[in-house]
Amino acid sequence: MFEKSFITDCEGPLTLNDNAFELAANFIEDGGELFKILSLYDDYLVDVVKKENYKAGNTLKLILPFFVVENLKNNDMVEFSQNNIYSVRDSKFLLNYLKEAMNTYIVSTSYGQYIEAVSNYMEVPFENTFYTNVDVDALELSVEETEKIKEFKKSILENPTDYELFDDIFFKQITQMGIYDKIKEIEVVGGQGKKLAIDEIIERDGIDVNEILYIGDSITDVEPLEFARNNNGVSISFNGNEYPLNVAEIAIVSPSAIATAVIANVYADHDKDKVLEFINEYNGSNDYEKLFNDYNINENVKNEFFSIFKEEYPVIQIITDENYEDILKISKEMRNNIRGQDIGGLG
Repeated sequence: MFEKSFITDCEGPLTLNDNAFELAANFIEDGGELFKILSLYDDYLVDVVKKENYKAGNTLKLILPFFVVENLKNNDMVEFSQNNIYSVRDSKFLLNYLKEAMNTYIVSTSYGQYIEAVSNYMEVPFENTFYTNVDVDALELSVEETEKIKEFKKSILENPTDYELFDDIFFKQITQMGIYDKIKEIEVVGGQGKKLAIDEIIERDGIDVNEILYIGDSITDVEPLEFARNNNGVSISFNGNEYPLNVAEIAIVSPSAIATAVIANVYADHDKDKVLEFINEYNGSNDYEKLFNDYNINENVKNEFFSIFKEEYPVIQIITDENYEDILKISKEMRNNIRGQDIGGLG
């Protein structure tokens, strides 16, 4: 057991996927568009309405009746997930390095079927992961309810911004269906759910609240990033949109997770103050190899970093009011470039 814990979101910092979106696009006709509409509705409920007891990432619950209509089963989700893992460059290298540096956890909103596939691929113990636990085999609709869900899908696609319609569908009509008893019990690990996972990690590892590094990229990472920052831990937005950038202290914009490994290396060997000092020197340096030597960056990390970045180096900056807009622009560009517009544009 190490003195510090590295806690990362999965989709974004480690993988290029949005597994739930990809499942919807693959198994539901017009499912990709449906998922994008519901994702925007999810953001609206969290960001604008601030709906009580509603967690960021609940799109994973909203989409479930539409999966059931298509007779999607657990085995389908497992097989699809295993065959469709697209990793951020060097993310496996990062996690391999961390085995000798910090306690390491994946805290993800994604379905457990996908996270188990990722943990096997990345060689991270499955017990060191947190995820949304869904048993789709246990979800059922009557014939009449199936026809209603099909009608709801048609109405949503035809009226993509009619949130009063959505409120009626999801919080009045579906709540009267038998399937809702099981859906309402599902705990989505997003937003506050991720913060609760951090609480469990801190207790499990027996560390102080200021001995964590959390890295995320989307709206589901706001609460854990705020928690890390408010408790003097390290909070990082990795190719994030405006949600993590509004609350994180550090921004990384990079096509490779090796930039994360550098910061993790400094934090594992020192403390948060040293991380901030390194970042300031990084942004004022004209000799990166000397800087890495001065901070005794792990030889494998250093070699990998300089094998990728030879002239244009990744953005690693402390976020300020002055540089926020510039970072947001390039972070979104990188996000869309490496993950694609459909996934990059999701909250």
